[in-house]
Amino acid sequence: MEPHPETAAKMVDVGGKEVTARVAVASATVRMSMATRDLVVERRLAKGDALEVARIAGIMGAKKTSELIPLCHPIGVDAVDVRLEPSDEGIIVTATVKTSERTGVEMEAMTAVSVAALTIYDMVKGTERGVTITEVALLEKAGGRSGVWRRTP
Repeated sequence: MEPHPETAAKMVDVGGKEVTARVAVASATVRMSMATRDLVVERRLAKGDALEVARIAGIMGAKKTSELIPLCHPIGVDAVDVRLEPSDEGIIVTATVKTSERTGVEMEAMTAVSVAALTIYDMVKGTERGVTITEVALLEKAGGRSGVWRRTP
């Protein structure tokens, strides 16, 4: 059975778009108890250094986005920076992704923070099962026809 032409899922044709420098920033919050957060920050978890493992996992996630999200274009990623900062709520994950392509890197930034946050969960679940991942959000994007966009608080 053929998909209905008006509702069929499809990859957007970006062939006619201009190649421009593009950047996207996303974040996620991994909420946990202060005791667990201290173990993460002090790098004393039984599974090892959750911050470093999550940083590398986030970079890998950005690079593999088109393999995970069905209609994302496979693009060359020029740079991925994943930062993990302690907060009163747990760990704040922020990713900045850059490229020079015909389409943006919003999904790569969102995937990077999601994979990094999931990795932190995996690293701490033996210590605290009630950890949650919240507030996965695009914070800003720049480049392309639509220019600059920033999330307002």
